[in-house]
Amino acid sequence: MIERHDLSQRAAGLLLHPTSLPGPHGCGDFGPAAYEFIDFLVAAGQTWWQMLPITPIGAGHSPYQGPSALAGNPLLVSLGRLYEDGLLMREDLSAPARLGAGRVDYPATIRFREQRLRRAYERFIERTRHRRSAEFDRFVSTHRAWLEDYALFSALCRAHHGASWVRWPIGLKQRRPEALREARRALRSEIDFHRFVQFEFRRQASALRNHCHARGIGLIGDVPIYVSLDSADVWAHQELFQLDSDGRPTAVAGVPPDYFSRDGQLWGNPLYRWNLHARHGFHWWIERFRATLEFFDTVRLDHFIGFQRYWSVPGSARNARRGRWLPGPRDALFHAVRRALHDPRMIAEDLGAITPAVEALRDRLGFPGMRVLQFAFDPSGQSRDLPHHHVRNCVVYTGTHDNDTTVGWIRDRQGRNSTTTPEQARRERAFARAYLGCDGRDIHWNMIRLAFSSVANTAIVPVQDVLGLGSEARMNRPGTVGNNWRWRLTATQLTRDAAARLRSETQTFGRLRRTR
Repeated sequence: MIERHDLSQRAAGLLLHPTSLPGPHGCGDFGPAAYEFIDFLVAAGQTWWQMLPITPIGAGHSPYQGPSALAGNPLLVSLGRLYEDGLLMREDLSAPARLGAGRVDYPATIRFREQRLRRAYERFIERTRHRRSAEFDRFVSTHRAWLEDYALFSALCRAHHGASWVRWPIGLKQRRPEALREARRALRSEIDFHRFVQFEFRRQASALRNHCHARGIGLIGDVPIYVSLDSADVWAHQELFQLDSDGRPTAVAGVPPDYFSRDGQLWGNPLYRWNLHARHGFHWWIERFRATLEFFDTVRLDHFIGFQRYWSVPGSARNARRGRWLPGPRDALFHAVRRALHDPRMIAEDLGAITPAVEALRDRLGFPGMRVLQFAFDPSGQSRDLPHHHVRNCVVYTGTHDNDTTVGWIRDRQGRNSTTTPEQARRERAFARAYLGCDGRDIHWNMIRLAFSSVANTAIVPVQDVLGLGSEARMNRPGTVGNNWRWRLTATQLTRDAAARLRSETQTFGRLRRTR
């Protein structure tokens, strides 16, 4: 039997969002390429597959700005699986060649996939016209608490041509019962379509999770600390967020000036009214974690420092410079979650303006923190990200989805992709080569070896670093919009040779998947 899903064991894994998988329909999904990637993980001796949030995407096609914190991303529903289930015809799978390769073209991909999902829904309705699907009815009943608000919200968004709920008629904006009843009546079919898509998402996600477990692979998810203003969550629970009487944020989220931006990062998400969350027993958060942990074995808590203290920026601000630190919910939230969900496993993304109080909260909760090697090479040698400063209870990364690839990073000697000066960038790269004892020509494998040699229990490597790809394969540039989240693998990049070398490095440093 495989020993799995335990962050206290020495192990390794890869970071790859499913949309980055290859496939003919514009982006990766839960279809055959996902199962082939699991085969690669097994061949490479890996234990973990880490993903970004699998909730619907939002502004800038970001998985961190979606219209729901609990629903699944419709783009991940495999059209091939719908064909196998008899809900699509073979001709429905025919897609323009440009969707089969290269970076994700989100507008074209969304149009193509939504058309096919609607055809699948029509066939599902025809199939169940005389006999309801008991499995579908159970799904709707089990998830009613969030599904009904999400499905109605999605139908209303379509009816209002994508306008923010803040601009809807006042009865809908304020969720007056008579307005909601009329909307449910008028939009009955559209609401049912969104229920159907979520039903298929959950079926396919569950099958993928079960296959991962059967092969000894654990899944690491990602829970963004904040949700989008234009989301079912905020619309349905306005009292839990810092909004004015018109539904607009009085204060928004971000971070002060940092490694990635001199003006800080202005995320724009509405901030929580933590006192009301506490008064309600953190019920909304418990249900959010419950939904996420249906699929994942452990989750990365994005922007963990915000649970200790958060950067509050006035709602009218143009950048994140003019903000202030305010206290977060701290231990109370996680104690409530643990009581309800029986001690779920979590990773604290403790990057950024970390303080002793943040570290103390993380350690009281027993969560492993994160160490990122690209942040390690301050020539002073004092960075906590340097491997000789690591502890066992942490997760070491060569880089994250917000970093450049390792090859791109070593080549960026002018600091163009961060706030470092050219001189700082030159000194950092020189120190990295000295620390690694290399000339930088095989930097991605040097950094993988460095991560795997760490005492950290868990080491995670972005797939781009396994393949030695440059900045063209970067997933996200914080503080920018328009060209992020688009990178994709080709069908031939994950070779046997790459799996064999990764397995060798994994075994050398005692991280090979354990059996018993």
